[in-house]
Amino acid sequence: MKTKLFNYLTKPYSVVVVILMATLLSLVDRNLGYFFGLGITLFIIWQKKWDWSFAGIGQKLNLKTIINSVWISVIFFFGTGLIDTIIQYYLGAHNLSSLDDIRGDFGSYLGMMAMMWVFAAFGEELLFHGYYLRRFAKLFGNTNKAWLLSGVLIAIYFGISHGYQGLSGIIGVSIGSLFFAVLYYKNKTNLLLLVLIHGIYDSIWITLIYLNKDYLVNEWFQQLLFL
Repeated sequence: MKTKLFNYLTKPYSVVVVILMATLLSLVDRNLGYFFGLGITLFIIWQKKWDWSFAGIGQKLNLKTIINSVWISVIFFFGTGLIDTIIQYYLGAHNLSSLDDIRGDFGSYLGMMAMMWVFAAFGEELLFHGYYLRRFAKLFGNTNKAWLLSGVLIAIYFGISHGYQGLSGIIGVSIGSLFFAVLYYKNKTNLLLLVLIHGIYDSIWITLIYLNKDYLVNEWFQQLLFL
């Protein structure tokens, strides 16, 4: 049974079935779709005897990757900060009420940081870019155009999966995901670079929310753009 399922899941078109089933499960609970997709990804890697290169983890973590992740994270933080400020100016602020519990609560802050690194930084990158993006690109022919089309589709899907943040959140997350898709295209064997950038970026915002300073940063971006 496991062998038959594995053989099916490694066929190029199977990713379409997986993402459709994940979408249907997400209509019940957004976490169900995520964990279903992540479970499929881990199942395939397990059946490949934990060959993580299937999802683009073909390089060990090294100092160069860490250094690159830091400076790219800084650029990504300021770049998306400016873009998000413009989006929120016209469409309203992101709905981040799900993070209000960590404001001033150190225990909740630490718990959120741990969950973010495991399920957002590592889990989301493994699923959305290591599996979905990579498999769709292969399905479309593995050409440059195939990677571009796959990147756009997964960026939109990833954005919609953050629908709880509102329209501005969907658009902002989609743009960020498209940047990650391009970065992954340039670093197909180094998914850990994306994991670190994702984790560092989210860590900055989670820390700002914990310190209740996120509003000040948003105001600073608005002043920078004369909004």
